[in-house]
Amino acid sequence: MIALAHFLLAGAALFAIGFYGLLVRAEMIRKVIALNVMGNGVFLVFIALAARPPGPIPDPVPHAMVLTGIVVAVCATGLALVLAQRVGAATGSDQLEEDRP
Repeated sequence: MIALAHFLLAGAALFAIGFYGLLVRAEMIRKVIALNVMGNGVFLVFIALAARPPGPIPDPVPHAMVLTGIVVAVCATGLALVLAQRVGAATGSDQLEEDRP
């Protein structure tokens, strides 16, 4: 039970760190990294909540959902990085207009 609380706190901390980075950082690449950190926090919390007492057969559905989420996150990260590269090439800046000082 104590390990479950540790995993939940670690997931919440990862989400909070990613959210802070998303709000504070202006560069697009850092925002993509912050979104990935937030997603990893969500995955960790979901796996921690899926923990069951020892039994004959564990439930594979939460693990399959997290694995699918990781694949989707990798694809979305690739798309976001390509879009950030295109915006940087078109504007000459790695920041969006509303984020520039």
